[in-house]
Amino acid sequence: MLLATLATASTELTATAARSAKTARLAEVLAGADGPAEIEVAVSWLSGVLTQRQIGVGWASLRTLPQPAEQPSLTVTETEQAFSTIGGQSGTGSQARRQQLLSELFGRATAAEQAFLRKVITGELRQGALIGVMTDAIAVASGVPLTEVRRAAMVSGSLPAVAAAALTSGVAGLERFQLQVGRPIGPMLAQTAASTDEALDSLGEAAFEWKLDGVRIQVHRAGPQVAIFTRTLDDITARLPDVADAFRSLPATEFVLDAEAIALRPDERPMAFQDTAARLASRTGNRPPVPLTTFAFDLLQLDGTDLLNLPADSRFAALSRLVPATGPVRTVPRLVTADPAQARSFLTDAVARGHEGVLAKSLSAPYQAGRRGAGWLKIKPVHTVDLVVLAVEWGNGRRAGKLSNIHLGALAEDGSGFVMLGKTFKGMTDAMLAWQTERFLQLADGPTDSYVVRLRPEQVVEIAFDGVQRSSRYPGGVALRFARVLRYRDDKPPTEADTIDTVRAYLS
Repeated sequence: MLLATLATASTELTATAARSAKTARLAEVLAGADGPAEIEVAVSWLSGVLTQRQIGVGWASLRTLPQPAEQPSLTVTETEQAFSTIGGQSGTGSQARRQQLLSELFGRATAAEQAFLRKVITGELRQGALIGVMTDAIAVASGVPLTEVRRAAMVSGSLPAVAAAALTSGVAGLERFQLQVGRPIGPMLAQTAASTDEALDSLGEAAFEWKLDGVRIQVHRAGPQVAIFTRTLDDITARLPDVADAFRSLPATEFVLDAEAIALRPDERPMAFQDTAARLASRTGNRPPVPLTTFAFDLLQLDGTDLLNLPADSRFAALSRLVPATGPVRTVPRLVTADPAQARSFLTDAVARGHEGVLAKSLSAPYQAGRRGAGWLKIKPVHTVDLVVLAVEWGNGRRAGKLSNIHLGALAEDGSGFVMLGKTFKGMTDAMLAWQTERFLQLADGPTDSYVVRLRPEQVVEIAFDGVQRSSRYPGGVALRFARVLRYRDDKPPTEADTIDTVRAYLS
């Protein structure tokens, strides 16, 4: 397959609004790929991700490139091999060799191909071909039921590998993708409800749990071996030896469970999030003075039995038999009720104890890894959303020389980009201003000496607000009232930001 095929498809996808049309175009491209390797590359690139993740090439390396070729000649395989070679350069003179190889590759690319490669390398491909649309396209191209594609992607964590198996071997090819201890899967995510009453109206009788302001972890155990992963699937086992030891004490040979790690005071009230985050940031492997308490809230596998598709109440029952109610590893406090008064009281108590709010969970829902399922609803007394910083303005007065007022964007409902819905400079401490100035200069997507500095949309920020109002000033038609920064979320990728429809749901 020629690289031009993917570049052309990318341009067409950008100009296409309808999800069904995007799906059909992607399916056409995937069906024309030659073999598993080419399928994997096509899925990765059209999702805006290099198969190598990083190849040591940044914006500076892409500023001066050779004139484009007149006619397309590069194949997908040749380009993928070139990326691997570029990324493999190391040692003395590696930067110069990398730049030379990059110039040779771009010298063979047409203008359209250069534009496509530049966006893939920098992570700036915004065409609405994110995971959901790509998953649909794989199902269409392969003729495999969408539920099977989703299941395989969920447990494998690799949509490109799933695509290759589905297109070359059909349903039978996906049977090898099973939940494996030691291989993390994407966490199930929650949607938002305005109140516990609204959650009960949506779910009926539900399980209400404390919503903790800690760090989400996924714990895998096989005999004495314990692995701990973050929500972004990074392995942090070496940083948490005491947590790993606590999980070794549980009465099972093998399990995978979902949990939240948090630093608590002696009175069991949560410490500041920064204390928990600082503990997890330690790479020394030594046991720090601040211990973590881990609240387990879901069980995905137990002694070789996959529990993902069981209803939640069955998973909760198995979890309660495995994990005690007290100790360094404990089950999260949970109330199962259909009574609105009981649910409201549970929320009030959770907040009084210093926690963010509660989660309401359907008792019948399976575990939908990597998806924001309707079976989980988060309820917080203070409205908060996770948004992406799209641009930032230089401050003046006391903030002169600092990047201050941030432009906020919600994820477009089809995942194709971000929709601006306001600005804020409130809630920023001096330390935060210093940090974000350094951080945003690294994310600058253009000149940094203009008043407004455009950014690559990578930094997630948690914003508190009092309400949402209609506004013709911003593209989404709404604006946040009294928005203020709570914290920056380095633990979340921009694809997990709240959607514009989630924000509109708060419209008063």
